[in-house]
Amino acid sequence: MADHHNSSEKHEDKKHGYYTGDIHNQFVEEHHVENAVGIIWRTFWILLAITIFEVGIAFTSIPHDILIVVFILLTIVKAYYIIAFFMHLKHEKVSFKYSVLLPFVLILFFIVMAIVEGNYLNHMG
Repeated sequence: MADHHNSSEKHEDKKHGYYTGDIHNQFVEEHHVENAVGIIWRTFWILLAITIFEVGIAFTSIPHDILIVVFILLTIVKAYYIIAFFMHLKHEKVSFKYSVLLPFVLILFFIVMAIVEGNYLNHMG
């Protein structure tokens, strides 16, 4: 009976992962998130609700300028959920998050600056 207890204890300590299968054959440990399927379904329903809301307000009499701002904000919220949960960035280290988010922020900054410059040149010319 004591042997059975020891074998089940060893089974609990076993790490999840796989061997690379190349010349080094290293063990790569996989981190396991509890309730991963539930998190994915919850994210799916949130994204679906936001999308239905976007489609619903597209056919209202809300002014076009306000609709554009609302669509941009909701698209950013949807992008967060996709990046955080489907691409698993939420559970990464902070330095990796910054290395992914910094280029995105810089590209967004350059797009905004190009729009501002284009608008300025449009008013001047």
